[in-house]
Amino acid sequence: MEDKAKMDNRARMREIRQVLFRNHITRGVTPQKLRTILEELGPTYIKLGQIMSLHSDILPQAYCDELIKLNSDVAPMPFSEVEEVINRSYREDWHRIFADMEEEPLGSASIAQVHRATLLSGEEVVVKVQRKGIYDTMARDIGILHRLVKLMPSVGGIKNVVDLGMVLDEMWAVAQEEMDFLKEAANVEEFYRNNEGIAYVRVPHLYHEFTTSRVLVMEYVGGCAIDDRDHLLGRGYDLEEIGRKLVNNYMKQVMEDGFFHADPHPGNVKVHDGKIVWIDMGMMGRLSNRDRLLMERAVKAIAVSDIASLESTVLELCETKGRVDDGRLYRELRVLVNRYGKMPLGNIDIVDFFMQVLEIMKENGLRLPHGMTMLGRGLNHMQGVLSQICPDINMMEIAAARIRETALENFDIEKELRSGGRKIYQAAYKTIELPSLAKSIMEEYLKGQAVVNMRLDATQEMEWLLRKLIRNIVMGLWVMALLISSSIICTTDMRPKILGIPALGVFGYILAFLICLYIFIRHWLSRRKGT
Repeated sequence: MEDKAKMDNRARMREIRQVLFRNHITRGVTPQKLRTILEELGPTYIKLGQIMSLHSDILPQAYCDELIKLNSDVAPMPFSEVEEVINRSYREDWHRIFADMEEEPLGSASIAQVHRATLLSGEEVVVKVQRKGIYDTMARDIGILHRLVKLMPSVGGIKNVVDLGMVLDEMWAVAQEEMDFLKEAANVEEFYRNNEGIAYVRVPHLYHEFTTSRVLVMEYVGGCAIDDRDHLLGRGYDLEEIGRKLVNNYMKQVMEDGFFHADPHPGNVKVHDGKIVWIDMGMMGRLSNRDRLLMERAVKAIAVSDIASLESTVLELCETKGRVDDGRLYRELRVLVNRYGKMPLGNIDIVDFFMQVLEIMKENGLRLPHGMTMLGRGLNHMQGVLSQICPDINMMEIAAARIRETALENFDIEKELRSGGRKIYQAAYKTIELPSLAKSIMEEYLKGQAVVNMRLDATQEMEWLLRKLIRNIVMGLWVMALLISSSIICTTDMRPKILGIPALGVFGYILAFLICLYIFIRHWLSRRKGT
């Protein structure tokens, strides 16, 4: 068994090497080339590429934009393998559960494919079947990738600053979740509960009794893709109404539920009987209450041009990788606020705004929570849908309206009064203490016991200038010490001598001359680079 596994690994390595050489990997990896390589390597790498597209906080945006185009439709597995997976999952023949099943799949993706079927009770359903051996295949490919990462050239300059092994581990964890259909079933149930009271939203019924970790059975829903303009107009639908309801519901998922569809491309959102139907919930995003509150605080800080509050909110929201340059972060956020702070909401492109925020985070060594990066992917898909059916709709405007509604709904005047009263009391109490604190400080100062702790953070340019200044001062002191000591030695009769002058004094003069020459050449070269 081990020999077969080793042979499989060697064969796969040869195949990977052939694909890499065919695409001239040694000449660098452009976004288009990376997408082509992943497509040629097959289903598991396509799925990894789709997961990688979520990481705009790590990968350059150009790579994420290209990877999001990866086509999830792949060659379907034979129906005999579909039957084998179902029978093994149910531990009995699938004919005991389904009256019939279409051999031609409705869709075939990297992890699973979907077939239309009819239960023995007569209900029409769709059956999502996991690809045979996909778990072992992906585990093997992840292991191979861990070895190849050390040999691959840098992608967009990130290899030296990002632990690609850690990124692979995270992608594998996400892929494992997607391969567990019981997890997806739990997502469907939670999503249904969150949207149960919305008349224009529908979630297909889940058949728990026929769902396992590798087979998912749901109600079949007809209709059309949400971006099928011709079909929608032919049925008399108002495209603007559909677009507004779609965005409004999505903003509710994000801002109120904190549980949203992270892959809302047209294949996963349909329109049927006047309702928006959400399907395929293997990839869902989640935001904690803290994350949502910080998001709202950031939006408000931008609206009132409060850069200091925005900076503190960003640092509180993100994970830091090393020391953060506060001065640089403040300047870049100020540019962002100056651009968007006074702009009417109807003119703000929410996707462009979100991507600029992600870019600032990445450049400053900050990493957003995983749910935020998934939100970026979801917003990108939503904008793509809107551009097809109603390009005039602005998501930021609807999001702001949703924030205002939520604020009014959650406003508790009694709670606010208690909170306000508490803050007034605390402020008054501390104000009363100010004279006694000032008296204590003055007494300590007069007794010589006052101590002031200061921390100065310099920019990189200032640090470089100070280092250069100190180095030149130290070298100048060396030259002065060498000249003085050599001159004193030359007045003595110290031996050995060179041309009647003590050799040690001559050596000191030569060393002082070489140091001066070094300083002059270094200064001349730095001036040349500056021009």
